[in-house]
Amino acid sequence: MSETRKLYYEDVYTKEFTAKVLECREGKKGYEIILDQTAFYPEGGGQPCDLGMLNDVEVLEVHEKNGEIIHYTKEAIEPGKEVTGKIDWDRRFDLMQQHSGEHIVSGLVHAAYGYDNVGFHMSSDVLTVDLSGVLSETQLAEIEAETNRKIWENSEVEITYPSREELDKLDYRSKKELTGQVRLVRFPGSDLCACCGTHVTHTGEIGAVKILTVENFHEGIRLTMICGKRVMDYLNMVNDQNRQVSMKLSAKIGETAAAVTRLQDENFRLKGQVNHMFDELCTVEAKNWEGAGSVLLFHEGLEADQVRRMADAVMQKCSGCCAVFSANGDGSYKYAIGEQNGDLRQFTKEMNAALNGRGGGKHSLYRDLSRHQKMKSVSSSNSDLR
Repeated sequence: MSETRKLYYEDVYTKEFTAKVLECREGKKGYEIILDQTAFYPEGGGQPCDLGMLNDVEVLEVHEKNGEIIHYTKEAIEPGKEVTGKIDWDRRFDLMQQHSGEHIVSGLVHAAYGYDNVGFHMSSDVLTVDLSGVLSETQLAEIEAETNRKIWENSEVEITYPSREELDKLDYRSKKELTGQVRLVRFPGSDLCACCGTHVTHTGEIGAVKILTVENFHEGIRLTMICGKRVMDYLNMVNDQNRQVSMKLSAKIGETAAAVTRLQDENFRLKGQVNHMFDELCTVEAKNWEGAGSVLLFHEGLEADQVRRMADAVMQKCSGCCAVFSANGDGSYKYAIGEQNGDLRQFTKEMNAALNGRGGGKHSLYRDLSRHQKMKSVSSSNSDLR
């Protein structure tokens, strides 16, 4: 087994390095390259691995297995050759910001409420933290505010490797019982946790933390959050969306919520007027067919509920059954069919089969959606449907 010097622990800001290829073997994922030293962090501790280049060969994955740090590539590199490694620094620093921000949030939650971080995942856009207990929106807002205060103190992050005797005297977070050498990461006043990941050296480099969502998860909650540059990207996106809304509603940037509320109120009022007018239309249509036999009606532009209401109103006045159809933009039809004291279940079953329809209702009033494309639309007609 080949030992690899871990440059990412010696200087977390190493972006480029030289190394000698100790081994290059073919594996299931391409080629597995072992170096005498590397700045590529292998996946672990909830943190994704580094990506980058070895000379002109792309590093696709990095894992540590049985003490070996394996760089996976699609191309072979001759053993003994010296290579220049370059990590994707923007990606690495982003992950450092996310990981460090998560530590402060988890540490403050544990200190204030005794809840544990029982799950942690970093993706390319957000990170999630699973907590063992439930927190209110107010409590989470306090945690977020305190996290950012700790960040802006710009305290130095401390990394230590205590002896077993020293470790036994320390109160630190860990998801499992640890053996061997333990690496502790301390964020002063916030957190002390066993961790193998890469972190910023000063909390100010995290920039800021924003909790986006919270949802119930098992016996606790799952937080979705962002840190660092991702917070700025999020704020820029939200600001751009708000600016567009303000322009469309002719409202000031800080007054868009009030403008949307006014728009909703106006929309509700107009919907009420439309419903009243449609009720009057149904009354007129029903009176037109009073005493008639079975009635077949086609009306353009009706909503599903309006189709049902029209059919219900007319069937109360005609002496047979009533069917109302309304075309959709894709050529399909919404329809409702009903008859007072009638049972249309078998008829609508056959009709659905013929018209590729679906839906249901009470035995005297059925509503459905037909995907039949060849029906001819007419304004209204009278026809025996039975």
